[in-house]
Amino acid sequence: MSTSDLEQQPPVEVTAPRGYELVLPPGWVRIPLREGTKEALENVLFSHMGQVPEGIPRDEAMRFRLDMRRQMEKQARAARRNGGLDLYLPVLPRGGIFLMASFIVAEMPIGQGHAVPPQAVIAQLANEDVRGGTATKVDVAGAPALRRAYHSIPDKEKLSSAPEAVQQVALPTRRVEYVLPVADDPGRWVSINFSTPGDGDLESEFTGVLVELFDAVVGTFRWSYE
Repeated sequence: MSTSDLEQQPPVEVTAPRGYELVLPPGWVRIPLREGTKEALENVLFSHMGQVPEGIPRDEAMRFRLDMRRQMEKQARAARRNGGLDLYLPVLPRGGIFLMASFIVAEMPIGQGHAVPPQAVIAQLANEDVRGGTATKVDVAGAPALRRAYHSIPDKEKLSSAPEAVQQVALPTRRVEYVLPVADDPGRWVSINFSTPGDGDLESEFTGVLVELFDAVVGTFRWSYE
């Protein structure tokens, strides 16, 4: 197309996506964090958690569900404080056990309305030190993105002075984070953050399978314009 042809074309209005879509594994659910959180948690509690792990007596089932509800509420509050849009959790047991894993889609304060070239942002993030981990340039939804993978180990010194309840749930976790620009909306970025203690061994085959499952989910990520 010649320059004159381009100049004669009417301006094309670029529409930013209204949301995103992804394909979840069986047994996983989405908890929206900006609105509808309470309703989603109620739905999970009474519709999805009809099963309980093996070894829990029938008369303890409701207490188990309520404990799970409190844990999910705590996760949702923490995710929302950190810019979370949606929290994703496994709510059905696999092989008689519940998977300890989750991922969060969140907004990131990068650019803050300024049209910083995505390649420049990704290059800068890729050069940042990922302690004990890796940073890899990838494509997500047909656009440049960054994948960071690392282990998160609780600080024993700080943990020793924390409440007992905090010490009991503070586990080493394997984490994977994807950082990507919002399509057709300069200055807006999102992250997709995965965390799991796996089976207690961060390098085990089981834990690796959970990471691969998350990577496969991110591979289905698409922007939605409807």
